[in-house]
Amino acid sequence: MKKITKILVANRGEIALRIMRSAREMGIRTVAVFSEADRQALHVRFADEAVCIGPPPSSASYLNIPAILKAARLTGADAIHPGYGFLSENEAFARAVLDEGIVFIGPSPSSISLMGSKLAAKKAVEAFGVPLVPGTSEPIADPVAAKKLAARIGYPVLIKASAGGGGKGMRIVNREDEFDEQMERAVSEATAAFGDGSVFIEKYVSSPRHIEFQIFGDTHGNIVHLFERECSIQRRHQKVIEEAPSSVLTPRLRQAMGEAAINVARSAQYYGAGTVEFILDENLNFYFLEMNTRLQVEHPVTEMITGLDLVKLQIQVAQGEKLPFSQSDITMHGHAIEIRVYAEDPANNFLPDVGRLTTYQRPQGHGIRVDDGFEEGMEIPVHYDPMIAKLIAHAGSRPEAIAKMLRAIDEYRITGVATTLPFCRFVLRHPAFYNGKFDTRFVEQHYRPEKLVHEPDEETVEVAAALAALAASESERQVTALPVANQVSKWKLNRLY
Repeated sequence: MKKITKILVANRGEIALRIMRSAREMGIRTVAVFSEADRQALHVRFADEAVCIGPPPSSASYLNIPAILKAARLTGADAIHPGYGFLSENEAFARAVLDEGIVFIGPSPSSISLMGSKLAAKKAVEAFGVPLVPGTSEPIADPVAAKKLAARIGYPVLIKASAGGGGKGMRIVNREDEFDEQMERAVSEATAAFGDGSVFIEKYVSSPRHIEFQIFGDTHGNIVHLFERECSIQRRHQKVIEEAPSSVLTPRLRQAMGEAAINVARSAQYYGAGTVEFILDENLNFYFLEMNTRLQVEHPVTEMITGLDLVKLQIQVAQGEKLPFSQSDITMHGHAIEIRVYAEDPANNFLPDVGRLTTYQRPQGHGIRVDDGFEEGMEIPVHYDPMIAKLIAHAGSRPEAIAKMLRAIDEYRITGVATTLPFCRFVLRHPAFYNGKFDTRFVEQHYRPEKLVHEPDEETVEVAAALAALAASESERQVTALPVANQVSKWKLNRLY
């Protein structure tokens, strides 16, 4: 396949900027697409060319396949990168891109389709010996049959939408007398959210950890994993803090889970970047959850511990190149933590808090990375996900990474909107997190809004003191912060249709 010369990034915000920066380092020109709400966005100003594709609602812009393809034709883009979210896991979009004779920087449409259905994915990976949570292998619509199956599996059980994610169409059933109502709600919610009411039933793991493995494949049949990410700190079934490596995986367990992740990818004849998600129970048994056929929000922690640029790898694979390494070549270095900085109010049930960034000053220094798409004075649009930035810290050990992240949180200056920074500080200072003794129920078990303002307990003070000592011990190794990149406008095209 010929070399890619111009990439249209079918996304917005920090991920669009992230992709464009790697492309520029490879000598590849970039095209931004934007809605009317994002006319002054940083990714638009950074790109070599920019095309407005519609009004603010994502359905009329960032999900508008004809408008995106028209922008690609207009600018002569020979490749499209979907980022994550929006159309990144849309089989129809991937096929439409390929039908235009444009390179899709992602997996094949058939892989997207297979892994987009949780039931189809479970059936595919089962043939490769990947551990599965006990449950159904086919969609269930009959409540009577479903209830009988739940009784055989044993309560509690989980009713889960086949076509969905983000917690939609998901219901936990603790007792038989709750089943009918929860089944009806799950089917209704799945139908409304995804247009598909099919559900499956599986054993509910009551104290799970959420562990995912970054995998990479090429079009020559090579597949590797780039180790795991711990993603158990969540609110509303969505991740807030991620880290790599996990504090609970032994080398033997890491190897077993990594091999299982590769087998999941093989079951889909996968190439490109992907993430295989597992749940890990209290006895360290792991089970396949799902595969995300795209780059993940939390990919920077993998980049920090491996030294690899995953976007550049995506582009190289899309050009038909072989992966430049084998599994034995990949090693981990240190520990990385990422927090998602959302414009949400953690004292008010994490409700979005849109507005203007009156103050916006990024933390800097050795081992600190900020992926964002905003600057001081900009508005947080009401139309899209309220994530402002991803803050990443990398150090030689987990305690050092925690200390570094806490320092960075304290340096991050944001006013004008409420953010999740206080919540993330609370988590990192909590003994359960520091000691690695947590699961996906952390928020439920440990967090109350009033704890953001109350005095910490004695154990939390001791943890904070230990972290402060670590921070002091490494202060001599800190380097002068790098200046923020010069944001020079390079628009060449700005057309509205």
